[in-house]
Amino acid sequence: MQNRPQHFQFHQGNRELPFAPEEYAQRLQGLRAIMVREGVDVVVFTSMHNIAYYSGFLYCSFGRPYGLVVTLQDTVTLSAGIDGAQPWRRGYGDNLTYTDWERDNFWRAAAHVAGQGRRVGYEGDHLTLTQAALLEAFLAPEAKIDMAPATMQQRMRKSPAERDLIRAGANVADLGGAAIREAIRPGAREIDIAMAGRDAMELEIARRFPQAEYRDTWVWFQSGINTDGAHNPVTSRKLEHGDILSLNTFPMISGYYTALERTLFLGEVDADSLRIWQANIAAHELGLSLLRPGARCYDVTAEINAFFAEHDLLQYRSFGYGHSFGVLSHYYGREAGLELREDIDTVIEPGMVISMEPMLTIPEGLPGAGGYREHDIVIMTEEGPENITGFPYGPEANVIG
Repeated sequence: MQNRPQHFQFHQGNRELPFAPEEYAQRLQGLRAIMVREGVDVVVFTSMHNIAYYSGFLYCSFGRPYGLVVTLQDTVTLSAGIDGAQPWRRGYGDNLTYTDWERDNFWRAAAHVAGQGRRVGYEGDHLTLTQAALLEAFLAPEAKIDMAPATMQQRMRKSPAERDLIRAGANVADLGGAAIREAIRPGAREIDIAMAGRDAMELEIARRFPQAEYRDTWVWFQSGINTDGAHNPVTSRKLEHGDILSLNTFPMISGYYTALERTLFLGEVDADSLRIWQANIAAHELGLSLLRPGARCYDVTAEINAFFAEHDLLQYRSFGYGHSFGVLSHYYGREAGLELREDIDTVIEPGMVISMEPMLTIPEGLPGAGGYREHDIVIMTEEGPENITGFPYGPEANVIG
């Protein structure tokens, strides 16, 4: 027991990365340019999104720390022994496995790669107080520099390979939406309909990406009062004639999630609901027309706000009108610098990917009660916006039965 190592290398099998090695080399080149600019000697990443972005490895924590240490010469993921050699097979660069025979072996492994007394970059929006204290104790940094804002800016600008993957994801989301629409009927449970969409997407992802790992594709299918929140989980509620429905498909491909969201009605839509639905569709179409290279996020938001205010609906708006897409999910990552909100002044550029997703929530007891939302994904190209969502929206397509 006393001779067991604190960390070791465990490499076996063939390497399979979500992107070509050249893609990761280019991302790391960009990161190292940031390091030189900020005067950083070594970066210790701890978040799922940055580790996946710069190495391809998407970890499963279960309460254990994971990391990626990047110097101007080396790239090394740090993983727990429970994962075997999978982190090396699925990651770019080297990998070091830490053992759990001794507390804080993760930080001993980090210090082995990073050294001590250096200028250390970290993620201020992810590193906990406990882990920050351990970084201080084991790396004894000369200085600490928060790299989260700069790395977010790098991730916001997608490479051609990323854009191709996001296009594929949007197409898979459309296929999941079609499976959901086919499963909708009175008496069906939300969970049964959600599973139909999830299964269709996972099978399609496996067909398109036979060398990938498959996890975390999900569906939120909501009905009736359950539509009042965009992120409300699935229940066993049974659908009833006249219900407002919300279809939300989220395929996950190698850490990249895409989304499709649509309002539907079962059987018929009453006049009050139709009026609100059509107003939200008009806001959606207005927003899509405003997404152009050179537009500022808060200016797009202001114009949609003005539209809703004219229709006396602004008070029912639920959240911002769109956000970035890429390495992010409902449990990690958020490129908050590219969101359509009043407090975001980012100028939209070619290479960015952003959604348009207005939502209105009308409380129970008011005419047209329920949650209304449509969601498309737009890639900004040098030629202009490319809408990669194909699933139809509106009453002509989505009043079911």
